[in-house]
Amino acid sequence: MDSIIELQRQNHEELERFERGLYTLLSRNQPTHEARLQSEHKASQVLDRIQSRVVTLDALYQDEAARKTELDALSAPTQQNDLSEFYSRLVKIQEHHAKYPDSVPGGFDLEIAALLDEPDEEDEDYEEEDPVSLMFSGEEAYGKYVDLYAHHTAFSNLKNIGKRPGYLQYLDLLLAAQTGLLHQNVPKDIRFTKDYETYIQNLHAYLLSFAKRTQPLVDIDTQQLEAEAEFNRKWQADEITGWEETKPQAPANGTSSTGIWCAACQKLYAKQTVYDAHLTSKKHVKAAAKQEVTGAPPPNPNGPPAPAPVPIAISSASARVRNSARLTHLATALIVTLVPTINDTKSNVERRFSLTAREREQELEEQTKKPTPAPAAAGAAEEEEEEEERIYNPLKLPLGWDGKPIPYWLYKLHGLGVEYRCEICSDHVYMGRKNFDRHFQESRHAFGMRALGLPNTKHFHEITRIEDALALAEKLKQEGRHEIFEQETMEELEDDEGNVYNRKTYEDLKKQGLI
Repeated sequence: MDSIIELQRQNHEELERFERGLYTLLSRNQPTHEARLQSEHKASQVLDRIQSRVVTLDALYQDEAARKTELDALSAPTQQNDLSEFYSRLVKIQEHHAKYPDSVPGGFDLEIAALLDEPDEEDEDYEEEDPVSLMFSGEEAYGKYVDLYAHHTAFSNLKNIGKRPGYLQYLDLLLAAQTGLLHQNVPKDIRFTKDYETYIQNLHAYLLSFAKRTQPLVDIDTQQLEAEAEFNRKWQADEITGWEETKPQAPANGTSSTGIWCAACQKLYAKQTVYDAHLTSKKHVKAAAKQEVTGAPPPNPNGPPAPAPVPIAISSASARVRNSARLTHLATALIVTLVPTINDTKSNVERRFSLTAREREQELEEQTKKPTPAPAAAGAAEEEEEEEERIYNPLKLPLGWDGKPIPYWLYKLHGLGVEYRCEICSDHVYMGRKNFDRHFQESRHAFGMRALGLPNTKHFHEITRIEDALALAEKLKQEGRHEIFEQETMEELEDDEGNVYNRKTYEDLKKQGLI
């Protein structure tokens, strides 16, 4: 067993690390509703662990006897150097590690890493299903909307409810609770029934569960306790209107004003004809004979009819009415906090009503599709696929359109193994004759010619050395072809392939049919 002082130190350390982890969770920028809800649920779990550590620490500090015993054992007398307690504990530690050599004290590190989304390197490829998504149904859409279809059906099936409201009208009835109690316009004879009590109990249970799932950092239980205390105060003071119970009035005489009491059968009959008919029945004759044998008094019209059941029935009805009023008050407090969600639900229902059957099917298909992996995970998967599909290419052949090396005979046919170096293009090497001939009209070679102050005309085709290009330009100048040096003032024309020529060269090539 660890020392009580060590247990206190360990709990203090875990508290500090949980607090830092809570700060890390709440300081993250969550761009989506799903990420924010996941972060809040993890923060709620961290708060629960902090609370458990605080309770443990309080119990340890309250145990003064254990603390004093521990301090006495660790404190040696001043006259002698007694280290027997130290060595006895050291032996226990050594025996434990000898018995469990592979035990590594890292359980708390794994716990805090799991809460902060810091998986171990060995578990990077392990994909865990989102536990928060399992809390919500498809209609709730990860807590964005409420699913009140079952409660709407139960409300519509109440007796004497009149015209049954649609789902949107039912949501409006719930939103009306912002200005008063829920269902305050429903008649009393409906609200005082057992069916209404069952309905409001199920509605309150769902709203309470939904609020806890969508607001994990809010203390919903405390809010409900405060609302219940307010209800009790108002109920005692008769300040809750609309829930005044109609108490049955006692009859003027012992018998009921609307029935006839039979003392022999101990039963109340509502009509005279029914009472007269039962006098000839075997049950009444037998009860009357038994009454004569036992010497019971004759039937007393002023006697109380069934004294015990009536108070019990009245008490049961009062308790049901009070429970319905209490649940209605608590459900109203929950609806006030869920007004934005109910408004979003109403907008979503209206939008879905405007969709066609085909559009609804497409929306369901998109919702059931597997979400795309994160960019980092997708990049890692692509790199892994590339490593698995690495092509064996020892000759370093060029790749074809399918991403695979071209055949070797095609490589030799096009002369792709022959190197052509162009000094004007900064000693760039072109593989193959075809690539070499094409590069004279490309931007790289044209830029090199402009850097030398020379026009990129057909006269300089096949010229790759700077010295040869300058010598050819000097020769053309001596032959009187000064127009090649008037590039800045000369008009330039472009053919269909994007090649640029001066006007004279363009006209000569066009006459020859070359362009």
